[in-house]
Amino acid sequence: MTTQKEELREMFRELKEYEKQKIDLGINGIPASPMQIVQAHIMCEDLGYMRDYVLNEKGDIKALWFNHVEL
Repeated sequence: MTTQKEELREMFRELKEYEKQKIDLGINGIPASPMQIVQAHIMCEDLGYMRDYVLNEKGDIKALWFNHVEL
């Protein structure tokens, strides 16, 4: 069974990889670093975030935004 701590570490690694690929990251419409996004998930346990993948004309990911949603 995966713990929340392990899930957050995996999310951070995933987001760092996107950052290396020059993919824009943000949360609630504001640019954010992988650490800021993970911290937002830690701080807001009673809230959720939906991923919004923005694609370029070739279908490649050009941005990944996390948007707050009520649980």
